[in-house]
Amino acid sequence: MGASLGNRKGHSRKFRPVAEINVTPMVDVMLVLLVIFMVTAPLLTAGVQVDLPKTSSAPLKGDDQPLSVTIDAHGKIWIQETEVQIDELAPRLQAITAQKPETRIFVRGDKGIDYGRVMEVMGTLGAAGFAKVALVTEVKGSEPAKPVKKGGR
Repeated sequence: MGASLGNRKGHSRKFRPVAEINVTPMVDVMLVLLVIFMVTAPLLTAGVQVDLPKTSSAPLKGDDQPLSVTIDAHGKIWIQETEVQIDELAPRLQAITAQKPETRIFVRGDKGIDYGRVMEVMGTLGAAGFAKVALVTEVKGSEPAKPVKKGGR
């Protein structure tokens, strides 16, 4: 009788684990993340709206993330998205950059403002010791703002 127990249907096969990975939940999560990033990415790049002058020169290449100083159509000065007065500009930038004068700063000026206001801001940056200052313009026929000219000391 013992020999007949070994040949039963359930005991003759070995147990084999399922070696398949269900990727459907992972794909669902990735699609949700993709939609979230597609919706939030334009909101992250929003800043002070200025009408930049157009030029045909090539953009500068840079590895680090620069700070943006913007002068809007009313002559107001902004660091990234925070409005500042001209006398607060240098101390705020020095605090942000932790006294590193090699930090790149992009100056974006609306094309309708007085050129003297842009030069006043650039002079303030140069006097504060920032050597890597670039003016930002739009390349003719395109929308994104590109740095085109280095200035400063």
